[in-house]
Amino acid sequence: MASLKFSMVLLVASSLLVQCALGSIVCEELPKDACAFAISSAGKRCLLEKYSGKGGVEYQCRTSEVVVEGMSDYIETDECVRACGVDRASVGISSDSLMESNFASKLCSAPCYQNCPNIVDLYFNLAAGEGVFLPDLCAAARSNPRRTMVELLSSGAAPGPVSGGLDAAAFADSPAASASLADSPAPSPVSI
Repeated sequence: MASLKFSMVLLVASSLLVQCALGSIVCEELPKDACAFAISSAGKRCLLEKYSGKGGVEYQCRTSEVVVEGMSDYIETDECVRACGVDRASVGISSDSLMESNFASKLCSAPCYQNCPNIVDLYFNLAAGEGVFLPDLCAAARSNPRRTMVELLSSGAAPGPVSGGLDAAAFADSPAASASLADSPAPSPVSI
């Protein structure tokens, strides 16, 4: 059993190395362990989907319609997955996790917010789709870890979704300013 697991890990690793070496990531060709938080060569987010197959529930990686500005051919690192508190086994991606204070504190932590622009960009846009400005959510998470996105939404303090691009002046003092988010327009906020 242990050698089978090792063989699978070796197969996945070699598959990823070949795809990265060739500079071509096709979501439908990624194993389920590398799908979530990956970006295809076309700059579209990869999405893990669940369906009923012959052997029961099966998973497949698909290409979403969500385009990531300025990034392509990218598979999220294990370090960022751990630092940001995300799960590679996530089926679909939604803003629901932003309502959990533990998740928000990990997402807003320096190891994630300053070093993982792919994940920060994704949740920045998911939060914007809910009418919440991620730097405000992070400030609330730092000052009062129990304050959730629900409280921000109900307080009316959160600005509406970002349109056209990120406001560099509003973002200048935030940790994400160093993460190149301020230099690129925000993709349309979408929940996938």
